[in-house]
Amino acid sequence: MSGDGNLLKNLPTALPDEVTDVLLRGAGGFRLERIVSHGQASPPGFWYDQDEHEWVLLLEGVAGLRFEDEPAARELHPGDHVLISALRRHRVEWTRPDASTVWLALFWEA
Repeated sequence: MSGDGNLLKNLPTALPDEVTDVLLRGAGGFRLERIVSHGQASPPGFWYDQDEHEWVLLLEGVAGLRFEDEPAARELHPGDHVLISALRRHRVEWTRPDASTVWLALFWEA
């Protein structure tokens, strides 16, 4: 993906794996990514447990995001955003298989 353009144009078609484009990297260890999902979810029993903080914004589609310390997944819709503190265990429960789910994720060092 080039440095100019529209984050919702020229999306990859349904693929077996998510597609991640790194949009920016900066001093202090931050990076901005666009992630495109088509029905992907975290594997059964898998939890992200990353050393970085993450702020995620759902741009398009719908997804279920689950935190280990919460009883149920949060359903995210366009415009919903979540701050995920470093080492907070979380997983993607589901994304729609029939449409693109587009995330914008900002990561920075804890």
